[in-house]
Amino acid sequence: MKKFFKFNHKALTAFACAAVSVLSFSACQSTPEEKTIGIQLYSVLDAVRENPQASIEKLADMGYNAFELVQWGGDTTVFGLQPEEFKAICDQYGAKIISTHSSIQEDPSREAEIMQNWRKLFEIQKACGGKYFVIPSYSAEYTEAGIKQMADYFNKVGKIAAEYGLKLGYHNHSGEFQNLKDSDKVMWEYLVENTDPEYVLFELDVYWCAKGGKDPVEYLKKYPNRIEMLHIKDDFVIGASGDIDFEAIFNQYYANGMSDYVVEIETPGWLREKKNEDGSSYSQAQIMEEMFKAAAESAEYLRNADFVK
Repeated sequence: MKKFFKFNHKALTAFACAAVSVLSFSACQSTPEEKTIGIQLYSVLDAVRENPQASIEKLADMGYNAFELVQWGGDTTVFGLQPEEFKAICDQYGAKIISTHSSIQEDPSREAEIMQNWRKLFEIQKACGGKYFVIPSYSAEYTEAGIKQMADYFNKVGKIAAEYGLKLGYHNHSGEFQNLKDSDKVMWEYLVENTDPEYVLFELDVYWCAKGGKDPVEYLKKYPNRIEMLHIKDDFVIGASGDIDFEAIFNQYYANGMSDYVVEIETPGWLREKKNEDGSSYSQAQIMEEMFKAAAESAEYLRNADFVK
């Protein structure tokens, strides 16, 4: 009887260990590591302005866990809130703030004032916990002298950003891929090659790059260390048009050692013109409802895409 008890004790122990191993393996298999999926809050700007808490909760429920902010005109609040208040909302839903969009045009007659305004914006971004500060658009003469002046200004502002532990970036639209007026150089390429890599990075909007007649993958290969962020964009829902080769873009981006990206969804003209059955125009609330739906479908596409880490 004693011998029989020892035998069953060992067998039971072995069975228990095997069961634990199987359960652990199953748990690992069924709960893969959560992806980081970012979104530019401009995508649902009106909703965030109206109700930051509800909007962040809704986006977090879709799977977005990284945000890029927007502060038009150098706004010193974050969607009407103090930076710490907005960050607390994001923290509540396990989301991090990685970047913001804002811009201040150069004016040599007001340089001291402008640089001080930049410092205020950088203080806000630092309080939010972000690491990038991106200029979404900038007015400049498309000549070598004009873009060189723009590059010098970015270098100067980038040095100030570095004091706050931030890196200044530039976000393109389609127009930057045209040649300069006085040379055969592409404006965007000239800007990349005349800014300091230590202080200035580039957030490549892959949709606008393609619309500008250029291949995002080729630029990722040509400037692997300068493109540190991506705007993942499509005609509307990410991946729905089939026109953008997101798999090739992500593969090259990861090969470059980069990983930070955010979805941006532009409100299409057809949605702004959409009518209700009674002939009335869609309200802004209805438009935002459609934008949230597009955001949810975009997050699902990226979450299910094997090529997105």
